[in-house]
Amino acid sequence: MRLPLRSAVSELLVGSVLAAVVSLGLQFGVARLGISEPSFAPEALASLGAALVLLITFGLLAFGPNRFPRPLRLAGTWAALSAFTTLALAIPLQATRFYFGGSSTDNGFRLQYMTRMASTWGLSDMNYADTAPYYPGGWFWLGGRFANLLGWEGWAAYKPYALIWVAVTSVVAFTLWSIVVRRRLALLAALATSLAGMLHGIEEPYAWPSAAWLAPVAVLTWNAMRREGRSPRWTLVCVGGYVGFAAITYTLHFGFAVLLIVAMAVVAGALRVRRGEALWPTVRRMFFRLLPIGVVSGLISLLVWLPYVLSTHVFTDNPRSAALHYLPEDGSFLPVPMMDASPFGALCLAGVAWLVLRGRRSEVAGAMLTVVIAIYTWFGLSTLALVAKTTLLAFRLNVILGVVLAVAGVFAVLELIGWVRERVDLSYAARITGLAFALGLLGAITLTQGAIGSALAPSTEQAYEDYYPTGDNAKGARDPQRTGSWADDVYRTISGLTGRPPEQDLLLSTDYKLMSFRPYWGFQQETPHYANPLAEYDERTAEIQRWTEARDADELLGMLRGSEFAAPNVFVLRVQDSPVASAADQERAADPSDEDGRKLALNLKGDAFPQLPNVRDYDVFFDPAVFDDPRFERRDVGPYAVIAVRGR
Repeated sequence: MRLPLRSAVSELLVGSVLAAVVSLGLQFGVARLGISEPSFAPEALASLGAALVLLITFGLLAFGPNRFPRPLRLAGTWAALSAFTTLALAIPLQATRFYFGGSSTDNGFRLQYMTRMASTWGLSDMNYADTAPYYPGGWFWLGGRFANLLGWEGWAAYKPYALIWVAVTSVVAFTLWSIVVRRRLALLAALATSLAGMLHGIEEPYAWPSAAWLAPVAVLTWNAMRREGRSPRWTLVCVGGYVGFAAITYTLHFGFAVLLIVAMAVVAGALRVRRGEALWPTVRRMFFRLLPIGVVSGLISLLVWLPYVLSTHVFTDNPRSAALHYLPEDGSFLPVPMMDASPFGALCLAGVAWLVLRGRRSEVAGAMLTVVIAIYTWFGLSTLALVAKTTLLAFRLNVILGVVLAVAGVFAVLELIGWVRERVDLSYAARITGLAFALGLLGAITLTQGAIGSALAPSTEQAYEDYYPTGDNAKGARDPQRTGSWADDVYRTISGLTGRPPEQDLLLSTDYKLMSFRPYWGFQQETPHYANPLAEYDERTAEIQRWTEARDADELLGMLRGSEFAAPNVFVLRVQDSPVASAADQERAADPSDEDGRKLALNLKGDAFPQLPNVRDYDVFFDPAVFDDPRFERRDVGPYAVIAVRGR
């Protein structure tokens, strides 16, 4: 261990705080650029800013690593890593309040979770009232406190909060690598980690930390399992802290980390037995090295998972989730990033070569090679799980594979440079250093520009196109044919009809984005894949379909009162013959042969796994006459009919 425990802990804390402060300060400065879109000016400024930080960092690494006091070098490293990621990512988003991906697809539920956590100090499901959360809320709960600190709504705080976490992740990665390799190697490893994340990873900011930190934690674990003599207690506690962090932020990485750590213990034990140690003493030794990891991670995970465990009676009544029912194209094939015809592919290929050649002699290479093997094993298990009509979402591990191979590639290049320097005349040493500096800088800039200009470009565009809850987007567009343009009117209508704050209203809505920006409770989640198993998604869908069969107001109100679930007090349904309805809705409304053409529509979704897309969209229809009663109050807003149940 190259860094004592006390130093490691203090650097993790101080470095994280400094990274957050630097990132937030730069973000507020970037937000004042005021460049209107569409324009390539933000991309140009982001590339230049990131390149300047890289130039200074590589220059100091190559030509002046020990010319400054250690505290100043550390602070400079933390600031450089934070500035690099923030400038590269924040400037392209300078004129939008959204993070990469806007409010579309998966970001809809992320914003909903952030909005929910900003409205409550306790853990709660993002959508269903009085339901213990299923998706781990550690990252989002802290985000809610960040939003409260700024005095912002949850959705608005999501972008700065996510960018802060990307910056902090880089700094923490540097500290973790500093424990197992030299400082200069650790800095390059942290830069490689950040670049790999920009290409694929930072769009899930709550999953990115556990992905970025796994490689150095794996090295620590491998060292702890193989160490002779007394058990490395504090190392095992720290590994348990990482596993617990994964458990409260991203369940898949938690499961993968558990598999990896147990596999390392089994391999280390098998090597001991092969050298002649007795079997049962070896098993006992490995068990007591796994025990601290399990205890620490278990205690941390209970901070988030205890309410759900107590609600499920996990050993007798554990409801199934559809969360694993997803098989995209990149989950159907084994990932081979090292074969891509790109600079990143070349770096990964160098990493593969280094892992294979050095895996038996280097503890670092051996641990990282184990991670790679475990990822491909997970892919195999995920494919076999199709027999049981599920998956293990193996494609979500692609980001970890990219990080591990990129860092291994950096180590490979550095080892090659060292090998060349040892075999040439000393007069060429400075030239080799200069060449390495130039090539490393050029490669890092190329990867950064590739991330800004290509990998993140579609998500950046989505952040500018999607509508705010004010009814316009970052470009100032307000198209009445886009449902998002009516959001503000819908919010004001709901407030006027119920007279309640949003967190006291329960909606049955055909527009699920409404709950991304206001902390309404939803009767139904947008898709079964993000629905809490405790909420009984299929049973709620059947209940909704039963309500659509009501023939009059008395029958519908009786059904609402007798529902086993808390019934909605507001319906937001689609008016198909509205002047601003979609062309398909207007065509249906104009067709006299279509009995549902003039009814009020509600969009529902069903699980279509293993098909792609894995969601089946369909509409159910309410008869407008059912709501033509004094006990309901209806107001039409654009394409929507907003109906409040009086007295509820």
